[in-house]
Amino acid sequence: AFSHMQMRDPSPLRDPHSNRTKEPKDYNILTPLHSDGSDFTCKGYQWNTPLTPVASYKAGGTYELTLGGSATHGGGSCQISLSCDNGVNFKVLKSIIGGCPLQDTYDFTIPDNVQSAQCLLAWTWFNKIGNREMYMNCAVVNIIGARSSKRAVQDAKNAEYATASAQAALRSLPDLYVANLASINSCKTVETVDQVFDNPGADVAYGDNVSPSYSKG
Repeated sequence: AFSHMQMRDPSPLRDPHSNRTKEPKDYNILTPLHSDGSDFTCKGYQWNTPLTPVASYKAGGTYELTLGGSATHGGGSCQISLSCDNGVNFKVLKSIIGGCPLQDTYDFTIPDNVQSAQCLLAWTWFNKIGNREMYMNCAVVNIIGARSSKRAVQDAKNAEYATASAQAALRSLPDLYVANLASINSCKTVETVDQVFDNPGADVAYGDNVSPSYSKG
């Protein structure tokens, strides 16, 4: 039985439902980040877990993220973001303001200028009803860039250069919205109010009777 919610596809780090035998399982994966921010980002799993890519996404392509669970806490607001520097900086691909995660799937698009690299795709959620928390799951994914195959091979031989180039290509995207984590910043969400992100980016979906003209709580 589920409580809370989690990203199911792509399969997140330490997913207890996965068959990745060399990877530890987090049987409490549905719990939020620590309120003190000590396990931001990704519960810190990217630093101590084998990084096995679970999906490949082409630059410019549109894909689906699938969620699982039953305790939606009245919905709320979510973001889908990408980091190509192992979770140091996440950049927003899509924002869902209101009604998230009342749907099972949400689409997102990989920027067409991102180079080939191993990256982390994250789903973050600020629940509408309940404790003021931040939920975050991260999955290891391969980005297949638009560069020539010869250049991609050269970049693959220098993983550090490849990830730096991919992260640089994301710089124009908004930073991930972070709140309810004491050591990170002083931002706090408000219960019963769908969080309206300060800078949601160009790809925004709305739900729960929230519209683009909705004022910030």
